[in-house]
Amino acid sequence: MSGAIWNLLSFIVALGILITVHEFGHFWVARKNGVLVKRFSIGFGKALLRWRDKQGTEFVIAAIPLGGYVRMLDERVDPVLPQFKDLAFNHKTVWQRMAIIAAGPAANFIFAILVLWLMYMLGVQTMRPVVADITPQSIAWQAGIPAQQQIIAVNQHQASDVNSVNLLLVEQIGRDSIELELKDLTTQQLRTVVLDTKNWKFNPEKQSVFDSLGLGLAKPKVLTNIAAIQKDSAADKAGLQINDKILSINDDAINDWQQLQGIITNSAEQPLTLLIQRAEQQLNVTVTPTLVIAKDGFSQGVLGVTPQVTDWPAGVLYTQQYGAFDAIGAGVAHTWQLTRLSFSMIGKLITGDVSVKHLSGPISIAQGAGTTASIGLVAFLSFLALISVNLGVINLLPLPVLDGGHLMYMLLELIRGKPVSEKTQEIGFRFGALILLMLMGIALFNDISRL
Repeated sequence: MSGAIWNLLSFIVALGILITVHEFGHFWVARKNGVLVKRFSIGFGKALLRWRDKQGTEFVIAAIPLGGYVRMLDERVDPVLPQFKDLAFNHKTVWQRMAIIAAGPAANFIFAILVLWLMYMLGVQTMRPVVADITPQSIAWQAGIPAQQQIIAVNQHQASDVNSVNLLLVEQIGRDSIELELKDLTTQQLRTVVLDTKNWKFNPEKQSVFDSLGLGLAKPKVLTNIAAIQKDSAADKAGLQINDKILSINDDAINDWQQLQGIITNSAEQPLTLLIQRAEQQLNVTVTPTLVIAKDGFSQGVLGVTPQVTDWPAGVLYTQQYGAFDAIGAGVAHTWQLTRLSFSMIGKLITGDVSVKHLSGPISIAQGAGTTASIGLVAFLSFLALISVNLGVINLLPLPVLDGGHLMYMLLELIRGKPVSEKTQEIGFRFGALILLMLMGIALFNDISRL
C-alpha cells in the first residue's frame, strides 16, 4: 500500500472516531435533556448507510468524511406541532442548551483521557530528558548549564520524560525567561537555572525546541563509521568496506555524520578524496557520489552507505507503564497539559509570538495519522488524544460558527435575560465562518508548501 493511501485511510479512521465522539456528546446530553434528535450524521453528502432507532433518530454514515452533525428538533429550523414543543431544542432552558452545546468539546476531552489511560496501561517507551552536551554560545550555554543534568521541571511544572518537557518548553514561547530545575546525575544535587529567552528564535520545521535552546539530549550518536554498504553504490564501486571510519573529505576533517552527509549531498558526480581508518592503517579512497533526484525535485549526491549508531546511554530509555488507577491520573495530567498548551498557542498566534506559517491543516494531520499508525497502536493512541484535545479546544473558541460561539450567545442571553436577535446571530455566523475559512486556507497553504 502506498504511503499516500495509507495516510488517507489512517486520516479517515482517526477523523471518523473523533467526529463520532464529538457528535455523540451533543447527542447523549440532548436526549438526557428531553430533546428529540432527528439525525445523527457522520460525514456530509450522500448517505452510504442509514438506520433508525426506536426513538426515531436517523443515523447516517455519509460519503464525505470531513465532519458531522446532530440535527435536533428546533422551531427556528422546522415547523413543530404544539404537542412536540417540549421536545424542541429552543424550548429548553439556557442552562440545558448550554450543556448540550458544551457536551461536544467535553466528549473530546473525556475521550482523550480514556485513550491516554489505555496508552499508559499498555506502556509507552520514552526517554528521560538528560542534557548530554551544551551548544557553545547558545541560550543554555549562557545560563551556565553543565552537562549530565536531567530536567525535572519547567517553570515549576514537574516533568519526567522528554515529551512532557518538550510541551512545557513550547508553551514558554514569547516569555522573556524560562526557569529550569535540574538534577545532577553524578551528585544527585538539585539546581535551578534561568534561561534568558528575550532573543529566543525557534523554528519547529527546522529544529527541535531543545536544539533551539542549545540543549543536546542524551541519545544514540551517529558515528562516521560505515555499518552497511548498498550493492553497486558509489561507495561499493570505490572499494569502501564495512567498519571503515571516514576521517576527512578533500583534507577537511569530518567530526560528525551530519557534516559528512552535507558534503556528499552537495557533491553529486564530483570526485571526492576520503581519508579513512581501516583497522590499523589510514587509506585515501576516491569516490564519486551518485546523482539522485529527490522528491522535491532537487538533485543530490548519494554515497550508498549507512552509518554505525551507538547504543542508548544507560538509564535514558525507559517505559512509562501504570496500573489501571494510576493510568487515569497520568491520562488526566497529560490531557490537561495538552489543553493548556493548545489554548496557549492560540493566544500566541493572536499576539504574534507564534507565526501563522506554523499552522497545520488536513494534509499534515493525515501524514501524522499515517506515520503514527505505522509505528503502532500506542503511537496512534497518542496521536488520537492530541487531535481530540485540539478539536475540543478549537470548538470552544468564541466564533459564532463553532460551539464556543453558540455558548457565547447563550451567555449573553443569561446576562440580558433575552436571546440575541436572529439578525445579530446571522451576522456573527457569517463573520465567524469567514475567519474560520481564512485560517483553514492558511493551514492548507502551509501543508502544500511543506510537500
